[in-house]
Amino acid sequence: MSAIETGDPGSPGEAEAAAALESPAYPRFIRILAIIVVVDLIGFGIWSMPALSGESWSAGSLALFGLAALCIGWTGFWIVNSRTRLEGDVLSQTWLWNKREDAADVAQLKLVHWRWLERVMAPRLLVRRRNGAVTWFHSADARLLTGFAERVAARGLAPPRR
Repeated sequence: MSAIETGDPGSPGEAEAAAALESPAYPRFIRILAIIVVVDLIGFGIWSMPALSGESWSAGSLALFGLAALCIGWTGFWIVNSRTRLEGDVLSQTWLWNKREDAADVAQLKLVHWRWLERVMAPRLLVRRRNGAVTWFHSADARLLTGFAERVAARGLAPPRR
């Protein structure tokens, strides 16, 4: 019995299914690569300061340069710190904005996962809600995403409650 298997109420698998599962949103290699790229870009910016200080800068160009640096740092921070969590029937991911989907609202799922590339490309789940909205969830552990898909399928197969 897997840790994310759903079962009948009172079955041994129910306690395991109700437990929250959590993983980083991106694989370790991608998180390390994000740190290296951000640090290298900061180093290159510092190294370029003498050449750039001789140029005439307008307020707009300085603002654009600063905004670009802020975006690179902010995105790198979230690649390293983003987490995906499955708790009950709710899948959530911290990111630049928090993403959250309930299994009851899902109309369609698509799992994109190539096991032989999972160290360099995070498994991802495309979730289409009943209202047509689409959300992508990333998780370094594909079992978390398949666990959510199993819960969506179980809801679709369950008889309607009266």
